[in-house]
Amino acid sequence: MLKILKYSFYDLMRSRWSYVYFFFYLALGFVLLFLNNDVSKAVITLMNVIIVLVPLIATIFGVMYYYNSKEFIELLLAQPIKRSSIFLGQYLGVAGSLSMSLVLGLGIPFILYGLFRSNAIWDFSLLLVTGGFLTLIFTALAFNIALSNENKIKGFGYAVLLWLFLAVIYDGLFLMSLIVFEEYPLDTFSLVSTMLNPIDLSRTLILLKLDISALLGYTGATFKKFFGTNFGFFVSMGILIIWTILPIWRLVHKAGKKDF
Repeated sequence: MLKILKYSFYDLMRSRWSYVYFFFYLALGFVLLFLNNDVSKAVITLMNVIIVLVPLIATIFGVMYYYNSKEFIELLLAQPIKRSSIFLGQYLGVAGSLSMSLVLGLGIPFILYGLFRSNAIWDFSLLLVTGGFLTLIFTALAFNIALSNENKIKGFGYAVLLWLFLAVIYDGLFLMSLIVFEEYPLDTFSLVSTMLNPIDLSRTLILLKLDISALLGYTGATFKKFFGTNFGFFVSMGILIIWTILPIWRLVHKAGKKDF
């Protein structure tokens, strides 16, 4: 698996799209710091970009890489190599390269600006951690979609639809349900609904860490009471880990049974 991981990782490092992804975040970091002139404000602005863009890029890139390397995968399957090693190696290579581009692209400008001397270092660290989790989650989901659909058009369509649902439609349905059932106690419902969407969970964690939970509306107090505690933070991290493990498990299980 390590050899396949290294090959996939170095193959992506030679890809121009990896450099585009890296330089985009590098330029974004410098521009935000130049415009805001404050690390804390730049982190808040950056959150809105990362929460939406990272899942989209991970989803599209994961699907695209699988389809482009399908012939190579079939060649590897003819060798005495475990299927789990092949697909896990490729998945970790893609997710690792995207995560590295994110961390380095944003880390370099913030470090040069004096991140280690700022109080926002922990907020920025949480931003990178959640960005890393979203990359791992949506890359795994993308591999699952591509593995389940031989047709490239269907695969890309389902991938974009998944991102659109979790990033936009889910929030709309959630807000509509809060308005419709506003006369009922919705504390538990709000917490569970947030945990069922990794994008919403990541956004909530960052907002509470930045101490701007008022932006969450009348449910902000509930979120602050649970997610704002150490117990709530560790539970949230555990949920993100589960969100990461389940698609990977399904990927390995599906790959083991699929007839190529």
